[in-house]
Amino acid sequence: MSAAPEVGTVEAEVPSAEPPSRRTTALRIGVACVGAAPAVGLRLAGVHLEPVPGMVVFGIGVLAAALLLMWAAETARADISGPLALALLAFIAVLPEYAVDLYFAYTAGSKPEYAAYAAANMTGANRLLVGVGWPLVALAAYFSARRAGKRPGIVLREHRRIDVAFLGAAALFAFVMPLTREISWVVAVVLIAWYGSYLYRIGRCSETDEEELVGVPARLAQLPAGRRKLTTVCVFLVAAGVVFACAEPFATSLVDAGASLGIDRFLLVQWLAPLASEAPELIVAVVFAWRLRADDGLGALLSSKVNQWTLLIACLPLAYGVGGGGWSLPLVERQVDEVMLTAAQTVLAVVLLLDLRFLSWKAGLLFGLFVVQFVLPGENARLALSYVYLALAVVLLTRKWAELKPTAVAVTGRVEGDPH
Repeated sequence: MSAAPEVGTVEAEVPSAEPPSRRTTALRIGVACVGAAPAVGLRLAGVHLEPVPGMVVFGIGVLAAALLLMWAAETARADISGPLALALLAFIAVLPEYAVDLYFAYTAGSKPEYAAYAAANMTGANRLLVGVGWPLVALAAYFSARRAGKRPGIVLREHRRIDVAFLGAAALFAFVMPLTREISWVVAVVLIAWYGSYLYRIGRCSETDEEELVGVPARLAQLPAGRRKLTTVCVFLVAAGVVFACAEPFATSLVDAGASLGIDRFLLVQWLAPLASEAPELIVAVVFAWRLRADDGLGALLSSKVNQWTLLIACLPLAYGVGGGGWSLPLVERQVDEVMLTAAQTVLAVVLLLDLRFLSWKAGLLFGLFVVQFVLPGENARLALSYVYLALAVVLLTRKWAELKPTAVAVTGRVEGDPH
């Protein structure tokens, strides 16, 4: 079972920050819309930019859309509460990632070389989330705890076992993909069903996330209920429109820019595109940690990881089939190793969270191993690193064996926060 919260909990009573003024709020939303405007305008006008300028313009559009999505998602929490709300809002936050990756998978139906880009974008997004996102939250939590005179470290609430349990099962199942060298429609069906079960399970959990809204969402949440809901829907629709307008040209520009700049296209698609689409979510999670709400920050990224490691993967073969390919997305040698490495990283991440503690050494371990992949030479480096992740997971699991039972029970049994 998880340890007593007083050891690593970084909660403290701090003065509530005043939300920005209406003028400042309108200005921030306006800046995001202005950032997206050139990309949308060029798309509607049918103007095609050169690869590098296109990557910048449409990348800014995706980033602006992601900011709008995050603001709308956080504002919605004034009307929706609990772990289910966190999962649904995490899904909204990663819509830009879905748009880009599904475009690659759809295009691969007629252009087979794009299949590699779909796998690259998916694995890059997942590894960035765990290898960079989680350590960033831990770093912010460390400094905020020191500032408040608290012992550093993140202790997750008991209901987060649900996320850990569902992610752990999905991580183990994911090894089917590198073994079969494809993401088949069978994998898609299983993962969609598993994600649906996850939403149903957390929907039965009555635990609430009483986090304090900050920034634009804090001001919007003060609107009367009717105006707040209408504003949230409008911001979401505008952001969704920007995403759909920018996803295709942004993805295409990334691929073409790789050739024009002499950079490996695979690496550009794997790291730059996910970084653009994940950045706002990471920023919000870090802000929560800095404001002594580290459980909420890491909890949001954990829910996003469940989302991306189930539903996002499941959508790829479906988009590939709709685009004219078969109903199984093939994986060539490099993609096989990338998926294997991502699955292994996920297994280690799950083991590290079994005791619901995310301490500094765990964050350092995940970040250090993430960095190692960029300095290891040779074609077999990814596979070797995968074995390192798995070996560490096995060793650490021997010390956390007692945590397996309460985590497994969380899939169907009761945890703290469930109704009696």
